[in-house]
Amino acid sequence: MARPVVLSNGELNVGINKFGEVHDFYYPYVGLENHAAGKDLRHRVGVWVDGTMSWLDDASWEFDFSYPHESLIGHTVAKNHDLGIMLEFDDAVDAEFSAFMRNVHIVNLESAPRDVRFFFHQAFVIGDARSNTDTAQYLPDGKAILHYHGRRAFIVSATDDAGNYFDQYTVGLFGIEGREGTFRDAEDGELSGCAVEHGRVDSTLRFKLTIAPHSSARLHYWIACGTSTREALYTHKQLHGQGLHHRLDVTSKWWHKWLEPAKEIAGKIDASHRDQFLRSCMIIKSHIDKRGAVIASTDSSMLNYWRDAYAYCWPRDGAYVLWPLIRMGYKDEPYRFFEFCRRGLNAGGFLMHKYRADGALGSSWHPYLHEDGVVAPPIQEDETALVLFVFSQFYHASGTEAMLKEFYEPMVLPMADFLAEYIDSRTGLPRPTYDLWEENFLTTTYTTAVTYAALLAAADLAEVRKDNDNAVKWRAAADDIRRAAEKHLYNDERKAFYKGIRVAADGTITPDPTIDMSSLFGCFMYGLFPVDSKQTKAAFQTAHEVFRFGEDGVNGIPRYENDGYHRPADTKDPNWWFVTTLWMAQYYLETGKDEEAKEILRWARDSTWPTGVLAEQMNPSSREEVSVSPLCWSQAEYVSTLLDTATEK
Repeated sequence: MARPVVLSNGELNVGINKFGEVHDFYYPYVGLENHAAGKDLRHRVGVWVDGTMSWLDDASWEFDFSYPHESLIGHTVAKNHDLGIMLEFDDAVDAEFSAFMRNVHIVNLESAPRDVRFFFHQAFVIGDARSNTDTAQYLPDGKAILHYHGRRAFIVSATDDAGNYFDQYTVGLFGIEGREGTFRDAEDGELSGCAVEHGRVDSTLRFKLTIAPHSSARLHYWIACGTSTREALYTHKQLHGQGLHHRLDVTSKWWHKWLEPAKEIAGKIDASHRDQFLRSCMIIKSHIDKRGAVIASTDSSMLNYWRDAYAYCWPRDGAYVLWPLIRMGYKDEPYRFFEFCRRGLNAGGFLMHKYRADGALGSSWHPYLHEDGVVAPPIQEDETALVLFVFSQFYHASGTEAMLKEFYEPMVLPMADFLAEYIDSRTGLPRPTYDLWEENFLTTTYTTAVTYAALLAAADLAEVRKDNDNAVKWRAAADDIRRAAEKHLYNDERKAFYKGIRVAADGTITPDPTIDMSSLFGCFMYGLFPVDSKQTKAAFQTAHEVFRFGEDGVNGIPRYENDGYHRPADTKDPNWWFVTTLWMAQYYLETGKDEEAKEILRWARDSTWPTGVLAEQMNPSSREEVSVSPLCWSQAEYVSTLLDTATEK
């Protein structure tokens, strides 16, 4: 289920689902400790009108989502024509306090007065522990509900426009002992007033309102977070004392300030993309933890169907996400990310598969023991190479001598040495590691290209540091890789780049002829083969033919031939990926085919939610989004491609 609205301050991250419900609630890291992960943990919103109860997810509501204020403040409109009620939500995570804020405007669309009872429901499994040891209790002095477990505390409260608190509350159990949750208690319009419960607990608040014909009422709701009850209470008191209108104004101004570099660039791109460009920048920012991790996606819906979700920092994804920010002049986010990578660097000079937001290793399905008894680290070498390459871009764009000194010996030097030495003597190419898509253990064309570029970038940095010996060594290693690539990685028969090659224990080389968009992108973007070379031109022509690109107007491109990931059983074609399709647009721009690139950009823009959220994939038959939504990398490639179109004005 998509998250059309995502909200964040780098510490608290909240995802709003397509029913306007809180469905992800990460704290105190973006992407780590999702206290509302799972379909039973949605924070329901209910409206009881003149004896009829309706929850927002009961299919009787129409929804519209937007970010109308050039800030990460979501606006949701929900209409129920049967009830004659319209709801408007303005949702945000406070820019300075770890608090989720929700202003609700309840509009009576009928010509008669209405008895309206409005319910806010919240369900947590704190720490995602599934241990049934949470506590919820009513705080009479604070006029709030406290949910806590260990060093995590959430205080829930709400008032109306006159400053009156909710008039009823209850806490209870859900998902155990045959209990569905306190939202069931609300369905007769009344709450039982239970003041405490422990185990797997939820809570519900009620407001009783009489709304005149064609009139409205406003409610102000918040969840204050803390690593202790004292901290959460402090934030709760600040929100109540200052009021949500003021806190939303502060948050809006913070986002306006942060967007200034992006807005400067937005004026240089096609006007039809400007709003989506800015929204994508904000969605990117929402996935960056203040301690440096760049989370692939905070959409946890995959947990309902798979073993894990995307709430990790893949160093490669993080580097691609930060590349457009670096190009626009942002400094803080890239700097913190490279600090994060430096802390996580293995003693061998390489980065691991993925990391949690706190820097710990993330889950992995890659072994140390591979085919033919080969023992090798469970890594994707391109992650190390790309971080090194993008760090070089960051230094040349806005770095200082002091920053290079800070990162050179502990990060640049061990990374570059690893890349230069991790070479298969039989081919002259990088040794096999897992491919970009995390599926195959081989030497890929894409990884070779990024490694080549990273070594050249490292040599440039070495020259700045007057480390001439390493500059020569790394540049020579890059030259050797390029010559080996010319020998091994182009498929004359198919007029395409190989996906990669495998080398058996006896030295037999077996190429993988799969047409893979990462091979094409890697070769032209990182200069392994010149963009105007006959190999590159022929490879892109082959990709056009294989993927039938452009046969029925603008369509997407899969990762590679016969990709089965998330492909429906009744669909013969692989899903389209926004990342790979936007790579094609970048190639078009590089080769002067601007109109073709613009068609792809329009297709991507028109495939988003109204809030600008882009999914990972699209089903080519139904044109429905597939997998997580948003995918931060999709947003970043859209921004990067638009940056390629920017002109001086």
